[in-house]
Amino acid sequence: MARRFLLEFEKPLVELENQIDQIRELARDSEVDVSQQLLQLETLAARRREEIFNALTPAQKIQVARHPQRPSTLDYIQMFCDDWVELHGDRNGTDDQALIGGLARIGEKSVLLIGQQKGRDTKENVARNFGMAKPGGYRKALRLMNHADRFSLPIISFIDTPGAYAGLIAEEQGQGEAIAVNLREMFRLKVPIIATVIGEGGSGGALGIGVADRLLMFEHSVYTVASPEACASILWRDAGKAPEAASALKITGPDLMKLGIVDEVLKEPSGGNNWAPLQAGDTLKNALERHLTELLALSPDELRDNRYSKFRKMGKYLESQSIESEISV
Repeated sequence: MARRFLLEFEKPLVELENQIDQIRELARDSEVDVSQQLLQLETLAARRREEIFNALTPAQKIQVARHPQRPSTLDYIQMFCDDWVELHGDRNGTDDQALIGGLARIGEKSVLLIGQQKGRDTKENVARNFGMAKPGGYRKALRLMNHADRFSLPIISFIDTPGAYAGLIAEEQGQGEAIAVNLREMFRLKVPIIATVIGEGGSGGALGIGVADRLLMFEHSVYTVASPEACASILWRDAGKAPEAASALKITGPDLMKLGIVDEVLKEPSGGNNWAPLQAGDTLKNALERHLTELLALSPDELRDNRYSKFRKMGKYLESQSIESEISV
C-alpha cells in the first residue's frame, strides 16, 4: 500500500494513525479482540480530521489543491467514463502532454473531455510539464472543441494547473494569442460546456478551457487570477507573504460563490479527495450528469446568450456612499 503524503497541518493525526496500525497488527498476530478499541480510535481520528479540514485557511486549501495524490483528470476519466478514446495533436505540429482531450461516454451521454494533466512523480511531471500547457495545448483543445461543436457533443473540462507555461518558447509560439482565441471561440460554441476545478485553477492557463455554461469546483480546490506567491512578490516584493495574499485574493469556493464566479461547490470527503478518490469521483459524476441534463434542455441560442450574460455580470461593483459623496463635493 502506498504511503500517504501528509501535509503539515495533518501531522497531529500521525500519532493516532500509528496507534491504529499497531492495534491492527496486534489483531493479526493474536486472537485478542481489539475491535472496540479500534473503532474508538478510528472514530476519534475521523472526527479530528473533519475538524481540521473544516477550519482550513485559504493558504492551507492551496496545499490540499496541490496535493500530489489528489485525483487528476485521467483519474476521473477512468473512474466514471466509458469508451475513452484520447485524441492527439493540434494539427500544427505539436501534441502537448500537459493538456489532454478525447471522446467518452458519461452514462448514456457521449461527450468531449479536455483537461490539464499533472504527473504523480518527478519523471511524469517533467513529461506533463507540471500541468502547464504551451500554446499547442490550447490549440489542441480548441481543435477538439470545434469537433465537439460540429457533432453536437457536450464539452466537459477539468481544470488543474498552476497556470499556462510562461517560458520563452511559449511566448515565441504565441501563448497569449492562443489563450485569447480560446476565450473568444468558446463563447460561440453551440453545445453545453461544463468546467470543473478539480485542483488548482491558476491564471489564464485555467481560463483557456474555462469559459463554460456552468463552473463547478471542489471544496478544497482554488481558482485564482494569479498564484498567491506571484501576487505576494508583485505587491510586497516578498513571496513569504503568500498566505496573506491567498486570503485577500478570495480564491476559495465559498468566496467565489458569493462573487458569482462559481455555480456550485462540490463537497469533498473528510481529509480531501486524496483520502477517498472513488467517493470524489461519484460526487463529480452525479454533478456533471445533473448539469448536463439541465443544459441539454436549452437551445443553442439560449446556451450562447446565457453564457454571454454570465460572464458580462462578472466584475461589477458598487462604490460606497462615502466615495460618491466625496466625488459630488
